[in-house]
Amino acid sequence: MKNAKDFYAGLLFTLVGSAFGWGALDYQVGSSARMGPGYFPLLLGVMLALLGAVMMLRAALLQPDRLDAIGPWAWKPLVAIIAANLLFGVALGGLPGLKLPALGLMLGIYLLTFVACVAGERFKFKEAALLATALAALSYLAFVLLLKLQLPVWPVFLAGN
Repeated sequence: MKNAKDFYAGLLFTLVGSAFGWGALDYQVGSSARMGPGYFPLLLGVMLALLGAVMMLRAALLQPDRLDAIGPWAWKPLVAIIAANLLFGVALGGLPGLKLPALGLMLGIYLLTFVACVAGERFKFKEAALLATALAALSYLAFVLLLKLQLPVWPVFLAGN
């Protein structure tokens, strides 16, 4: 193998794309003229799998020999990014089994941003706060005002519901 990093990245893309494509088949796909809910995920899954296959072929056959060894796992970013997404999901939906109410979109975005910023090499509170504020404002504009999605924006104890 000529480039191990690109090969394994392509393999990961192929596996994830195939999984999404396969999962999309559970929904009605439809046609290009009348797209069903599974059309777009299937299309993206197939495109990702094809991109991964091209990356694997290129890494195995076409690239000059580069001994880019696969390094150790980056545990801190991996745990921080997964935890950030889980916290965001809990903030939006709460945990009814544990009687934890939904914390809302705004608090969820702040939690997501601050925890995800820990994944980087350096953490600056001011940068994370500015990023979280911008993301919260744009998310409110896009999802609540423009798309009119019905989701909890504020924590239940602040919204008075």
